[in-house]
Amino acid sequence: MNINSLQRYEASRRVTTVSMATNLTLSCAQVLIGIAGHSQALVADGVHNLSDLVSDGLVLFAAKEGAKDADAEHPYGHARIETAMTVALSLIMVFAGIGIAVNAGIRLSHHAALMTPSIFAFIVALVTLLAKEGLYRYTLYVSKQLHSNLLQANAWHHRSDAFSSIIVAVGIGASLLGIPYLDAVAAIGVGLMITRLGSNLGWQAIQELVDTGLDAAQVQRIRQVILSVNGVKTLHLLRTRQTGGAALVDVHILVDGTVSVSEGHQISETVRTKLMKNITGIADVMVHIDPEDDESDAPNSSLPLRDVIVARLTDYFKDIPAACRIENVSLHYLAGKIHIELLLPLCIPGYRVLKTLAQQLCV
Repeated sequence: MNINSLQRYEASRRVTTVSMATNLTLSCAQVLIGIAGHSQALVADGVHNLSDLVSDGLVLFAAKEGAKDADAEHPYGHARIETAMTVALSLIMVFAGIGIAVNAGIRLSHHAALMTPSIFAFIVALVTLLAKEGLYRYTLYVSKQLHSNLLQANAWHHRSDAFSSIIVAVGIGASLLGIPYLDAVAAIGVGLMITRLGSNLGWQAIQELVDTGLDAAQVQRIRQVILSVNGVKTLHLLRTRQTGGAALVDVHILVDGTVSVSEGHQISETVRTKLMKNITGIADVMVHIDPEDDESDAPNSSLPLRDVIVARLTDYFKDIPAACRIENVSLHYLAGKIHIELLLPLCIPGYRVLKTLAQQLCV
């Protein structure tokens, strides 16, 4: 694990451990008080909180596995594990929401199923509501710090539990006041809302799995940063995608076709560093250097490589003794032609002849 991944895992582990301890405590209290206080709704909510331990386990597993460094089998890292677990968690939310709505509808149609609980059950429901809302705010805060869709999904899961607790509290309170059917009516609305939240989070995770790009505003910001680097003439084939809450970028940049390989590399590294420094959430950048715009055409694709060119030059210069003094041959592939630069000492016999011949070459 690198430092960032380790910090991300530790923060995720910490918030999830707090969630698991809270859910376990609440579920035990709800089940026990619900049975003693004759509240089926509180018992059901307690069982629901026990099921939340499963989702917390998924979050903890994903945080640990997703923080691992790249290896031979996963050369791009393990961040997508977090995305996959987000999909699983969203499905739990969808089914939980549907279950709440269906159960409420059944209770609404069978008035005998609406029992009158004790005041202690009402108090436990209120405590559960406050605890779940606290978990929601804490988890959402950490998810924003880490840019974690998985923790965000779990935060909204806590919020859905808080809504469920509202239903239980309202239902118990209404039962105590002699209006039991309000519990079921409100539960249907909350169940549908939970289903909608789960669907939205699942859809976002699926978009990430299929490499959907960043939004237009973020792409425009990336474009501006790239063009601000000295030496970059223009850019094309800018592509973005997300993985585990981080963004990946690859781009082709156009530089002067006569610069050295090392200078082109330096420009590309400056682009990479500047993007990662100035735009939050970018984990890596792949920069391709182009000496000319080849987005729609590849005029140099049929030109020969260095070994063929050097062989031809050797044949051309075989009768010029000074040719043996050539120190370097530089080739520039531009606009469908090869531009040749020959490096020789300044004062050698036959230099002028060699220079004239080199300038007239047509390879």
